[in-house]
Amino acid sequence: MEQHMDLLARKSRKRKAEEEALVIPTFFLDELNQDLLERVLSWLPASSVFRLRSVCKRWRSVATSETFRIACSRIPFREPWFLMVDQDLDHSIAFDTSERNWKSVSHQSCIPQSRSCKPIPVSASGGLVCYRTDSGKFFVSNLLTGSCREIPPAGHGGESQALQAVAMCSSPIYPSSFKIMLVSGKSPNLAFRVFDSMKSTWEDEVMLVQKAGSSSESHVSGDEIIYFLSKAGDVVATNMQRSPSKQYSSVLITEDGEQVVYFLSETGTIVACNLAQKAFFEYPRLLPIYLEYSIDVVECKGEMLVVVLSEFLESASLRVWKFCGESHSWQQVAAMPPSMSHEFYGQKMDINCSGCRDMIFICANSSDCSRYIMLNMAADEWVELPKFSVNGKAKEFTSAISFEPRVEATV
Repeated sequence: MEQHMDLLARKSRKRKAEEEALVIPTFFLDELNQDLLERVLSWLPASSVFRLRSVCKRWRSVATSETFRIACSRIPFREPWFLMVDQDLDHSIAFDTSERNWKSVSHQSCIPQSRSCKPIPVSASGGLVCYRTDSGKFFVSNLLTGSCREIPPAGHGGESQALQAVAMCSSPIYPSSFKIMLVSGKSPNLAFRVFDSMKSTWEDEVMLVQKAGSSSESHVSGDEIIYFLSKAGDVVATNMQRSPSKQYSSVLITEDGEQVVYFLSETGTIVACNLAQKAFFEYPRLLPIYLEYSIDVVECKGEMLVVVLSEFLESASLRVWKFCGESHSWQQVAAMPPSMSHEFYGQKMDINCSGCRDMIFICANSSDCSRYIMLNMAADEWVELPKFSVNGKAKEFTSAISFEPRVEATV
């Protein structure tokens, strides 16, 4: 009996020792030295960084220190925010994908605004957003910190011809380094010009040569417009009628070390401008020219994708397409569940989309309603987002533009 009790006691002591070994020692963040504290806090979501100042004096000093900004710049990727634009071109609301909620962009007022100078977000890269006014001026801003920079006029060239697309890229190594690309002219006479923030100058305009094998399906070029009757008996024009916030939108992708700008032409075809090769290519038309549909170009996982909303056989479909170079044809890579897309039938919806990594944000608008869908390409998951309301009234947005909320990005 004594031996049995002794065995139980030894087992109990052994179990207690094992449990004590599993106990994780506790520590407080304030016990960390300044460098480690900054590195730990740099991993917080962007919205949490601004709350650091209200925690304590030490954390307030961290939030404003230059070394903390350097630590933030070493974070490889931030979950994107989607800056929303409404019908009045207001852009003070963003959707935060990390916290899955709407946020007010408090520093958007840092951009000069007036009735004659109303800026529209046209492109973004990293933590910076590029704006263009009706008069052709450009501004670059970090909406989180309020820093803003006016870009000098392009001068001769640049926008002397019809502006087609605006693209932007920034450096992950140098937070204050960025470039703005303008594509102007009309096919086959396209040209591009680049602004370099490090030199604070516009480079000379470069003409683009049309690549052999470009699509020649459409005979619509320049200002030529074809009209036809839709199934509903409406007169429809073949030229693209884009919302002001998406008029110059484009997608910039680096392919084999070369920068390529993709944008929609006036006739709805996709044009690819290889800036390194100084050449452009027009893709074959995705749908016949006489069909009614809404289309947009996005970047997703480093690739150019096309989102199309169309109607067929008394139903609507929202599909994502990718161009296959080997077969020289478009291939479907995703499709909204019919139970969701059928609700768009007969609504005359227009879509404006924005992509980032494996997510695509879709704004679907008509004269009667607005809906916002987030597509996760990796999981093939389609989620309709809740609406943003002000004083009990839902705010309607027409488009979105994605950017990374980075406090360290400077202009």
